[in-house]
Amino acid sequence: MTAVISVPAARRAPVGPLLVAGAVSGPLFVAVVLAQVYTREGFDPARHPMSSLALGELGWVQIANFVVCGALALAGAAGLRRAAAPGRGSTWGPRLLGLGGAALMVAGVFPTDPINGYPVGTPDAVTWHGVVHSMAPAVGGVAGLIAYAVFARRFRAGREHGWFAWTIVAPVAVLATDVVAGVAGDFRPMLIGQMIGAAWATSVYLRFRRSSGA
Repeated sequence: MTAVISVPAARRAPVGPLLVAGAVSGPLFVAVVLAQVYTREGFDPARHPMSSLALGELGWVQIANFVVCGALALAGAAGLRRAAAPGRGSTWGPRLLGLGGAALMVAGVFPTDPINGYPVGTPDAVTWHGVVHSMAPAVGGVAGLIAYAVFARRFRAGREHGWFAWTIVAPVAVLATDVVAGVAGDFRPMLIGQMIGAAWATSVYLRFRRSSGA
């Protein structure tokens, strides 16, 4: 009888499409937000956070954006776990990025509360699902900052100086946009920070796709 060696399904599955899913997640999220911010009646990107787009008659568009892009990020993290192994940060780096994807999905399932008169004619309110929603970006943000540190250690150990510098500059720039937004009382710099974070994540997914030959 001929022996049959079983290969786990996770190893047989192609990693390339998973990494592409992760690479697409951030830019797609930002693109869908930008397509809405100046077309939704009563929405002011300076006064209203992007989460407010999930409210109102067309709120389903942003809800879908949260959920779909979160799922893509989770798929990307699964691919990154395999593409980055073995090596420093190959476990926790992808897990942290995956946690960010899960946070996006939570933000979509639990809508935020009305704020600053949006949707038009809706009074400000505080609800339990709004509180849950507000926790999601906080968790995702902290996970993202730790992920930067994890990958920075990997790139430094591998003497990948360009990648190390990019992985240091990106979170500093993101934090700077948050500070500017808080001081100015304007949500638009936070959207710029979202773009920077998306650009970094996309570049990392594509970098490991190239290095793995996927």
